[in-house]
Amino acid sequence: MSNKEDKTTERDIKEEALKEEKGTEETEKPEEKETKEEETEEAEEKQKQSEEDEALNTKYLRLMADFQNYKRRAEKEKGDTFAYANEKLVSQLLDVVDSFERALQHDCTDEGYAEGMEMIFKQLTGVLEKAGLEEIKALGEDFDPNFHNAVMMEDNDQYDSGKVTEVMQKGYTLNSKVIRPSMVKVNN
Repeated sequence: MSNKEDKTTERDIKEEALKEEKGTEETEKPEEKETKEEETEEAEEKQKQSEEDEALNTKYLRLMADFQNYKRRAEKEKGDTFAYANEKLVSQLLDVVDSFERALQHDCTDEGYAEGMEMIFKQLTGVLEKAGLEEIKALGEDFDPNFHNAVMMEDNDQYDSGKVTEVMQKGYTLNSKVIRPSMVKVNN
């Protein structure tokens, strides 16, 4: 029995030593756990903060881009408004210009009267040109549906196929925008 008692006491001693070691380890582990937890919490907070900063920065950049686009759009609309503000008035005056041109084509016995009418016509067209009105060149040009309205086709040996042979009504652009296409005859 003494051997058994020795073995038990040796075993008990070893168990007690292990318990003591575990006890010291257990007391050390909570401290180590706390520092590791604090470090992971700090790292997570930093990561969350950097993600939030990145999200705010992205939101700020998008907002700035939207604002710049708005400014560009507003400037363009403002420029278009100024450029085409007279479009309706000029379109209505084109009928007057057409009537003037037809009147000037007729023979007049009084040369002074005819000369005065031409001067008034030149003055009117000069004012319209200053406002940005330009006549669309059509006679002898290639037919372009963006600028010409073909109302008739004809066979004419003087012009190539697809060329404008006669202008029936002049077309005009206002600041490079077509406000009235030319009515034309086109060669087959």
